[in-house]
Amino acid sequence: MKKPELLAPAGDLERLKIALLYGADAVYLGGNMFNLRANANNLTEEELKEGVEFAHKLNKKVYITVNISMHNKELVKIKEYLITLDKLNVDAIIITDPAIIPIAKKYTNLTLHLSTQTSSLNKEAIEFWKNEGVERVVLARECTKEDIEDIKKNVDIELEVFIHGAMCASYSGRCVLSNFLTGRDANRGGCSQICRWDFDLYEGDDHLEGDKPFTFCTKDLSMAGYIPDLIKTGADSFKIEGRMRSAYYIATIVRTYRKIIDEYCQNPEDYTYNVKYEQTLRRVANRDSITQFFNGDYSKDVQYYNGREEKTNQDFIGIVLDYDEKTKLAKIEQRNYFKKGDKIEAFGPSDEFDLTVTDLYDEDLNPLEVVRHPKQIVYIKMPKPVKKDYMLKMC
Repeated sequence: MKKPELLAPAGDLERLKIALLYGADAVYLGGNMFNLRANANNLTEEELKEGVEFAHKLNKKVYITVNISMHNKELVKIKEYLITLDKLNVDAIIITDPAIIPIAKKYTNLTLHLSTQTSSLNKEAIEFWKNEGVERVVLARECTKEDIEDIKKNVDIELEVFIHGAMCASYSGRCVLSNFLTGRDANRGGCSQICRWDFDLYEGDDHLEGDKPFTFCTKDLSMAGYIPDLIKTGADSFKIEGRMRSAYYIATIVRTYRKIIDEYCQNPEDYTYNVKYEQTLRRVANRDSITQFFNGDYSKDVQYYNGREEKTNQDFIGIVLDYDEKTKLAKIEQRNYFKKGDKIEAFGPSDEFDLTVTDLYDEDLNPLEVVRHPKQIVYIKMPKPVKKDYMLKMC
């Protein structure tokens, strides 16, 4: 059985490394130009170089988003930027604007992936892009299982599909509400997420009062329970959304899907989905998750029409910086409040264990009762060894 690529987002160099260490086969990220995450940190040329070298040492890949819709003024800059990416030896670029194709073909050896922003849904469109020189298409998130199977059967090209993360209320790449209401261009990286706002409803001049504010915010996508079905479609790459998400979120989501994919591929005949993964995925998100369009569900159940409550997750309490095997003390960078006596879980790419915080010290090894300062450096005695970049969370 062909195992699909697990593709993770990376908002910066730290998250790039975390995603790859926790099981991603490849990452996608933005450089400092031409990408659709204007509010992400993105990466400088030096950081891109370091990230690509880090990935390639692990025999993994880096894809760079070059997916804005360009105006004339950008055409004079895109050539040099693509040449730079080619020299950095990135594994592919993800594009939306067809103007980039002939420029990339003429001046570079870059592999071209087509962004979901083009909303490609059918085999004729996919065949067109293949003939233009695209080697992979990131399918529209509105594709059903039958759509994916039909395209894969009829077009010899790599297909990438989303398996987890936020959804757009409109077709991806076709929404201009942000432009209209805030002047921030959604198709150039500035989306202000109008679909998540609360709205007043009017019928003529009459204000309609409801129990809750009206919204058309979509629920998130989660394909965790349908990975076998998705693998059987022949899709080549499974993509996680979330370049603005935390390192903890990335580590948890990547690690969980890595387990699901591997468990199925190792034993497809006797595979049983572990429903405990649902709780793990839910605890790092703040919206409900469903399969969205994959099963052909276009009903009211895919959206929040009558308000929602989003709670900030504070499970993530720290990340391991170092570990001393002699003293069994782990050096921790704090991320959320915790205290002596708390029951916590330590987890890495492939293992986890629970413990109670009994021995807690500040950076100078003075005893502590509470850790409450942002990114405070502390030490915790661990019953088992941990490694750099292990995560700590509340049980």
